[in-house]
Amino acid sequence: MPALHEVRRMPYSAKQMFDLVADVARYGEFLPWVIATRVREDSETEMVADMLVGFKMLREKFTSRVEKQSPSRITVHYVDGPMRDLDNSWTFRDVDGGGCELDFSVKFSFRNALFESIAGQYFDRAFRKMVEAFETRAAELYGAPTA
Repeated sequence: MPALHEVRRMPYSAKQMFDLVADVARYGEFLPWVIATRVREDSETEMVADMLVGFKMLREKFTSRVEKQSPSRITVHYVDGPMRDLDNSWTFRDVDGGGCELDFSVKFSFRNALFESIAGQYFDRAFRKMVEAFETRAAELYGAPTA
């Protein structure tokens, strides 16, 4: 099962980054390939959301259950869609001197082994592009980091 893991130091607080990641309803505004989102249920600790993603003529809908532990953790569990599995987790930890450490991991598997093999070749690039989109969004919402 392909997986990626990234740890980054961010110039924003854990709460700010938690709020940005938990705002699934706005993903279509800044995440590449996200066409639309629909939050079905939302509480302080859990959310169920649909996400429509696409590239060119390909469109797929995913449903996920999101566990929220503000401001330190978000865990996303795959519920339904074209894949066999797609889970990710985010942890946010404030660090001395300001900012936070963001730890993100994702693992996935497709129902079709050939599609998984092809997608796996491009997943790293797509993952990096999405991480950059979150960083850009944080700068838009909270101000550009200062040196």
